[in-house]
Amino acid sequence: MELKEILAVCDHTLLDPAATWEQIKAVCDDGMHYGTASVCIPAAYVKQAKEYVGDGLAICTVIGFPNGYATTKAKCFMASDAVENGADEVDMVINIGWAKEGKWDQITREIAAVKTACKGRLLKVIIETCLLTEEEKIALCRCVSDSGADYIKTSTGFSKAGATFADVVLFGKYIAPHVKIKAAGGISSLEDAERFIALGASRLGTSRVVKLAKAMEAGKSAGTDNTY
Repeated sequence: MELKEILAVCDHTLLDPAATWEQIKAVCDDGMHYGTASVCIPAAYVKQAKEYVGDGLAICTVIGFPNGYATTKAKCFMASDAVENGADEVDMVINIGWAKEGKWDQITREIAAVKTACKGRLLKVIIETCLLTEEEKIALCRCVSDSGADYIKTSTGFSKAGATFADVVLFGKYIAPHVKIKAAGGISSLEDAERFIALGASRLGTSRVVKLAKAMEAGKSAGTDNTY
């Protein structure tokens, strides 16, 4: 698989709570240079980033992040605000406590409400797989499928673990045909990125793939053979 094909499905991500505009700007520059699917950045920087990149790059942000226990009304406001500020894509975190309580209808309604608030923009739903049983993951595949969301996403990257190959395979078995898969959290090599894609992930949430591309680019400049 060509490196540019892997980069094209990456949401190049910087969600560090201490991130500055200069760092966000650098991530945007990288996203445009390497042709990533989007940059995923904190909501406070969405407007500034969109003004900076224009139509050159999709801007993604997160809401209800990373714990998911904001109210539905708050999540809808955050989604609407993000869209008004120029977000092209929104990644939301479900209420994981509701999943533990089996409140599947309530979760589905919340996701659907946030999808409405996104006003046609892409909505990716983070279910934080590392905190769930297999039965809970399967139930959430149904919730996401019934809600009208566009993607189901494995992880925030801020909990106990990130994406696994097994979870992407499980998603593929239980999501509806219109739902796509985003693997995120801990994707540290090009080989792993390629395997996630082969297993069915249409997006990858990562900052490391771009870092690897930069290292390979630097190696070529120095005359080192780092082809992939």
